[in-house]
Amino acid sequence: MEKFIIEGGQPLSGTVVPAGNKNAALPVLAATLLTREEVVLRNIPRIRDVEAQIDLLRQVGAEAEWRDENVVAVCGAGVRETAVDAALAERIRASFLLAGPLLARFGRATMPPPGGDVIGRRRLDPHLDAFRALGATVRSGRVYDIEAPEGLCACDFFMDEPSVMATENALMAAALTPGSTVIHNAASEPHVQDLARLLLAMGARIEGIGSNVIVVHGQEELGGADFAIGPDYIEIGSFIAAAACTGGELRIVDAGPDDLRMTRLAFARLGCRIDVDGDDIVVPAGQELRVRDDDGDAVSKIEDGPWPAFPADLTSIALAMATQAQGMVLIHEKMFENRLFFVDKLVSMGARVIVCDPHRAVVSGPSRLHGERMESPDIRAGMALLIAALCADGTSEIGNVRQIDRGYERIEERLRALGARIERVPPRGVAQQGEPLSV
Repeated sequence: MEKFIIEGGQPLSGTVVPAGNKNAALPVLAATLLTREEVVLRNIPRIRDVEAQIDLLRQVGAEAEWRDENVVAVCGAGVRETAVDAALAERIRASFLLAGPLLARFGRATMPPPGGDVIGRRRLDPHLDAFRALGATVRSGRVYDIEAPEGLCACDFFMDEPSVMATENALMAAALTPGSTVIHNAASEPHVQDLARLLLAMGARIEGIGSNVIVVHGQEELGGADFAIGPDYIEIGSFIAAAACTGGELRIVDAGPDDLRMTRLAFARLGCRIDVDGDDIVVPAGQELRVRDDDGDAVSKIEDGPWPAFPADLTSIALAMATQAQGMVLIHEKMFENRLFFVDKLVSMGARVIVCDPHRAVVSGPSRLHGERMESPDIRAGMALLIAALCADGTSEIGNVRQIDRGYERIEERLRALGARIERVPPRGVAQQGEPLSV
């Protein structure tokens, strides 16, 4: 497997342009199956999860091509297949997002269990309950057979949790179902909003975008569109943490500051100063991170939750930053019981972290980290380890970097441009361009 070799201790400074939101790219790609017309999607990151989703679209019969560096065009006129390939589906969690479009357009979807990061139990029940509320029947076994041979029916239903992907599946199915569907307790993350805006551009009418009650006035047919997704606020948070931990000055252009309000509040508890300059985010140089205790000298806490709370995907990043902050802080990951299981790798680097239970860890800093050999267990933990390696003394080696590649576009190239000393090393026996094969 490929690995990163990182020589720590170099400040990250300069300007970076954030990639498009990974978690928006995957549902908008799935939504292209709702129409026979071409949909052009812009600002799509070229990462492994996106390539996997495009492979799934092609498998069911869509034509998809990269028109430019970050522009994908998809035409679903030739889609006939409603059974998703199991081997392709297990590559990503977002494979299950094909269920809503296939069901709404063809009356059936046969879905194998999805793949994705192993960060805890991730229920499919909210997806299936939404399909049932819309009039579909669901048979569960080795695969999920979801059928509505007479078509779906608009409805009013309440989700038992504000699941992001289930909300997205419900939105897509309802957009191609004539009538008004009301989704209560809906997720409202920026990527859900991006999907809703694409559906508007395709001809649906949607009220309540950005709220937890969404009304979808579905249509019998949807058309093509040309749509750009927003910046990836999780990647932006990762770059902020990397700059703050290494002491560099970083400008992140066109960062969408409104989507970073809670991230800025949470990082401020760790003493991280973040300035807003128009649409840009600026991380000043030479910061001395210090935990801001709660009133009465109580231990401060960073906890995640559904939007607009602190994003779960940034808890690993916040924990890595906390190792460099003076003081003590509790990191409470409420949503996924396996997300904190990478902490032992930070401890091996010299971090002082006590894992209280699967959801909580207490970090006491600052810790002088040293280089280590590690494996990336998932996307966000891999990025957290990379941030730790960037500010550690000596050289670190991170294996299984395919996990990081799933969510971060050309990360080593972009970090090098900011001053990081990082190299990608191919598996033994695989030569880089211009190099001989090792034997």
